[in-house]
Amino acid sequence: MIRMLLRVLGDEYARPVRRTVALMTTTAVAEGLSYALLVPVLRALFGSTPADAWPWLIAFGAAVAVYAVLRYISDLSGFRVGVALLRAMYHRLGDHLARLPLGWYSARRVGEVSVLAGQGVLQAMSAIAHLLAPLISAGVTPLTIVLVMLAFHWQMGLAALAAAPVVAAIQIWTGRLMAANDAESAERDHEATGRVIEYLRAQPVLRAGGRTVERFQLLDDSLREVQRASRRSTLSALPGVLGLTFTVQAMFTGLLVLGVHLALGGKIGVAEVLAILVLAARCADPLLSLAEIGGQLRGARSELKRLDAVLRTRPLPETPDPIQPVGHDLEFESVALRHGDRTVIDHVSLSVPEGQRLAVVGPSGAGKSTLLQLIARFYDVDAGVVRVGGVDVRAIDTEALMAQIAIVFQDVYLFDGTIEENVRLGRPDADETAVRAAATAARLDDVIERLPGGWATNVGEGGALLSGGERQRVAIARALLKNAPIVLLDEVTSALDPVNEAAVHEGIERLMAGRTVVMVAHRMRTVQRADRIVFLDDGRIVEEGSHDELLRRGGRYADFWNVSLTPAEPGHTMMVTHFTDSWVP
Repeated sequence: MIRMLLRVLGDEYARPVRRTVALMTTTAVAEGLSYALLVPVLRALFGSTPADAWPWLIAFGAAVAVYAVLRYISDLSGFRVGVALLRAMYHRLGDHLARLPLGWYSARRVGEVSVLAGQGVLQAMSAIAHLLAPLISAGVTPLTIVLVMLAFHWQMGLAALAAAPVVAAIQIWTGRLMAANDAESAERDHEATGRVIEYLRAQPVLRAGGRTVERFQLLDDSLREVQRASRRSTLSALPGVLGLTFTVQAMFTGLLVLGVHLALGGKIGVAEVLAILVLAARCADPLLSLAEIGGQLRGARSELKRLDAVLRTRPLPETPDPIQPVGHDLEFESVALRHGDRTVIDHVSLSVPEGQRLAVVGPSGAGKSTLLQLIARFYDVDAGVVRVGGVDVRAIDTEALMAQIAIVFQDVYLFDGTIEENVRLGRPDADETAVRAAATAARLDDVIERLPGGWATNVGEGGALLSGGERQRVAIARALLKNAPIVLLDEVTSALDPVNEAAVHEGIERLMAGRTVVMVAHRMRTVQRADRIVFLDDGRIVEEGSHDELLRRGGRYADFWNVSLTPAEPGHTMMVTHFTDSWVP
C-alpha cells in the first residue's frame, strides 16, 4: 500500500513517509523491549529478596517513558505526513479532474467522483495518520516480545513463535476472502450515491407529478443492495475474526500448558513462567486488533486503487511547442466526434471569416452545443481539425486558449460568495469602472439595486439564493468583464423576461462589437441577422446559406422557421455564431 501511495503522489513524499515508518517501527520495538524488563521484576518479586525488584522497576519505568516519548513523536509525525499527503492528494486530484475531457463525466461518474473526492480521499489518506502506527505495532511489538521469550527460554519462545505463520496465513486468507465483497460494497455505495443525487435532482419532476409522498424505487433498490452487500461483507469477515481469536487463545493455552509442564519438571521457575505468560498476554491484544486494522486497510487500499485509476485517466494532451493564434476566425475541417457508440458530430466542415456571423440551427440533440464545446476544446475530436485563428486548438496552450474565450452556458454555476466576487472571476484585476460597466450591460445593476446587500449580497452555493434570470445576468457580466476576443453564449436569455431580454440583447450588441461571439439561442431575430446559416441534424450539415436563401428553398430550415413562428408550437434551439474584431470597456 505504501508503494501505491507513493506512486500516486510522487517520489517527493517518499522520504517523510519512510522516516515516519522507521520511527513507528522503532517505537514498536521499544514497546516490546520494555516488556522484557517484566521478567527480572517478577523474578525478584517472587524470590527471597523482593526489594531487589526496585532497580528493575525503575528501569521498567524509564523504558516506558522512552516508549511514550517515541510514541508521541511517531504519532505526531504520522499526523503531519497524513495531513501533507491529504493536501497533496486534493490538489493533484483537483488539477487532474480539471484537465479531463467533459465526455469523461458521465452521470455515473459524477456520483463516483463525489464519493471519491470526499470519503474516498479521507479514507485513503488516513492510513498514514491512523492505521499505520497500529498496524506496525500489531506486527512488530509481538515479534519483539517473542524474541525476548526466546532469549529467556527457547522452548517457550519457539512455542509462541509457532503461532506467527498461522496468524499470517489467516490474515492472507481473510484478505482474499473479503476482496470481492469489499469491491462489491464500494460499487454499491457509489451506485447509491448516484441514485441519491438523481433523487434530489428529480424533486421538481416528482413533485409536479404529485409523488412527493411516494418512495423513489430506484433509490430504494440501491439502498437495499447496499444493505445486502454490507451483510455479505460482514459474514465473509467472520471466519477470519474467529480464526484469529482461536489462534491467539490456542497459543496462550499452549504456553500455559507447556509452562506448567516445565515448571513441574523443575526446568523453569514459577516466576519465569508467570513473566512469559504476562508477555504472551501482552501479545494477544495487538494480534487480535489485526482483524479490524486489516479491514480498514483493505478499505483504504481500495479507495487508493480507485484514486489511482482516476489519476491514470489520460487528460487532454498538452503540446510541448504551443502556437499562439494570430486571429479569431473559426474553422472546422472534416470534424467527427463520438461518445461511445454514438456519433455526435459527423464529419462537419465549415469556416467563418473573422467578423461574420454563423447561425447553426437544428433540433435538440443535433450537436449544436457540442460545436461550442469543441471550440473551447472541452473534447478532442476523433477525426478532423478545429482551428481558432488558423491554429489547431490542440496546438494551443490550454491557458492561452481559455484566455481568449469567455463562456456563458444555459446552466449557470455561481460560486458561494458575493455578486461582485462572482463577476470579478472574469477578470480579477479589473477596476471598479469596468466591473460596473459590465454589470450595466448585462442589466445586473437592476438586480443589485433591489437586493438589500447590493454588490455584497451572497449568492449561495451554485447561486441558489438568486433566481435563474439573476444568475444568468451575473454570468453575462462575468463574460463581458473578461474582455476575451471570443465569447461563447448558450441560450443566455432563456431565463429572462421579455423586457429584460430585449435590454440584454441591446447591451450585448453594443458592448460586444468587435469581438468573436458564438451564441446558442431560441430567438429568430438573431438568426435573421446572421451572414450564413447552417442547419445541423444528427451531427451532419443538412443545409447552409443565408436566411433568405434557405427560406426560398423551402427545405428543413424553412420548415423550422415556419414552426417557430407558430405560437402554439414550441420553438427549436438555435446556435448563432457572431465573429467581430475586438472590444475594450
